[in-house]
Amino acid sequence: MRHQDDSDLKLWLREAKFLQKAAQSDSLAQSLPVLRRLLESKVLTNITLPELKRHSATIQRKHLLHMLAAENGESCWADFKKIISAAPQGTILPYSTEQLDAGYLVHWFSSVSDAKGYTHQHGGKVVKVGCQAAVVPE
Repeated sequence: MRHQDDSDLKLWLREAKFLQKAAQSDSLAQSLPVLRRLLESKVLTNITLPELKRHSATIQRKHLLHMLAAENGESCWADFKKIISAAPQGTILPYSTEQLDAGYLVHWFSSVSDAKGYTHQHGGKVVKVGCQAAVVPE
C-alpha cells in the first residue's frame, strides 16, 4: 500500500506541514513551541533556541517528521510510518486531531503514567504529547 492511500498517514504528514509553517513563522507564539519541541526531541543538536529561531528557514519537513516519530517513541520516521500504516485506522493520530475531538480544555499531566492513573478513576483517553500527556473525553 502506498502511503498516500493511508488517511492516518496523511494526517501525520499534514501535521508535519503545519508544524513546519509554524516553526518558520515570524510570530514567536507560533514558532517557539515547535522549535522547543525540535530541541527537546534531539532532532537538532548543537544549536541554541535563539540560533534556531534565526535560522528557522533551514528547518525541513523531514526534521518535523523525525520529531513526531521521536515524540512517539520511535527512532526515525521510517519506523514510525510503518507502525502507523500497520495500526488499525484511527488508533495512532496526531495530537492536533485528538484535540479537535476534545471540544474543550483537557486535563494535562507531566507523565503518561499519571494520565493513565487519572483515566482509571475518571475515564477518558490518554493522548501522549511529547513527554507529557493529556486526557480527552472518549
